[in-house]
Amino acid sequence: MLPAIAVLACITIYPFLWLIWMSLHKVDIGGAGDVWNNFKNWSRLANDAKFKQGWWLLLKYSAMCMFAEVGLGILLAVILNRSRWEKLLVTIFLMPMMMAPIVAGLVWYYLYNSTFGWYHWLLQSAGILGEKTILADTGTAMLGIVIVDVWQWTPLIILIVLAGLKRVPSDQLEANMVDGAGEIRNFFQITLPNLYPFLLIAILLRFMDNFRFIDAILVLTGGGPADSTKILPTYLFDVSFKFFKLGRGAAIAVTLLIVTIVLGLILVKVFENPASKINNQEVA
Repeated sequence: MLPAIAVLACITIYPFLWLIWMSLHKVDIGGAGDVWNNFKNWSRLANDAKFKQGWWLLLKYSAMCMFAEVGLGILLAVILNRSRWEKLLVTIFLMPMMMAPIVAGLVWYYLYNSTFGWYHWLLQSAGILGEKTILADTGTAMLGIVIVDVWQWTPLIILIVLAGLKRVPSDQLEANMVDGAGEIRNFFQITLPNLYPFLLIAILLRFMDNFRFIDAILVLTGGGPADSTKILPTYLFDVSFKFFKLGRGAAIAVTLLIVTIVLGLILVKVFENPASKINNQEVA
């Protein structure tokens, strides 16, 4: 295992330590003249309004994506489970997920376009939009990028939940139906608790992706209009690769990493498998 461990150490531990080092220094783009800056990269974050706004927009964006994707994913997975056309429909639903995020962003950018965009024409004909596109209005731009994320990544939730539905013990379902439970009660009492481990995997994957993926957002809005979609990763990209403030960008990246780990641990605790608890209590 030593060669594999060495490779993993090179691509994870060394960049992580280098990131921390950069966050404590004033770093030039050429790597020359890097000097200790007495924690200025960190102290500036407390007074950085765009940093705080980036956190708020990121949490808002992630929450909207998670609720929509998990809700739709569970609903569609239940509908597809053991249906006549399950394999065909699953294949069709998986197509958006196979598309590169930047390509998905370009596709939806053209669909939203005010000149020839089909979705813009449809929404404008229905009286929902005016002359502005959904991406040009500060009130709707966030919704526009959320729709793209939901379209592309809900299939991942469907796939994971479908795998979970196949693992729900039929004897538990039948026993609950003998006790007089209907389909809805059966779902919430038996199926959903057994899905918790699978939902945890799905939510953790999407939660971490939302905290780092900016491809589609850069293509669609670039953080605009008026910074209404400049979530923290987008702001990090601007600081590091537009203004070349690598030390300051490293400090932002470390805070993002720490919060991601903490929230991930909280999610694991919240979605701890209740079905296993019930079984353990019964055995005891």
